[in-house]
Amino acid sequence: MAETTEASVTRLIRGALDDARELFREELALARAELRTEMGKVAASAIRFGIAGVALWFAAMFLLVTLALGATALFEWPAWAGFGVLALLLGTVGAVLLILGRSAIREVRPLPRTVQSVKENFK
Repeated sequence: MAETTEASVTRLIRGALDDARELFREELALARAELRTEMGKVAASAIRFGIAGVALWFAAMFLLVTLALGATALFEWPAWAGFGVLALLLGTVGAVLLILGRSAIREVRPLPRTVQSVKENFK
């Protein structure tokens, strides 16, 4: 009688473990399928963002050409002068933003509380 009880308990435990293992596998398969679907949506969105970025880049370039040619017509300069003035203006703005960005990045301290906590815990 004791052997039957032990065998049935063993079967119950084995059955429960098999059920848990099967449930885990099914959940993992579901997660993979959902992830695959969501990654497809992310890829489609990234492509749209990329195309939009390229279109906006060309729009900005055409606007800059328009501004340069407009300056040449307004001030009756040669075309190269209008493009040169615009290039100097853009270069100045770019340099100022580069300097400001460099000084801002130097102030970044990644995870300061976490680093301090790790230092304290692993001394």
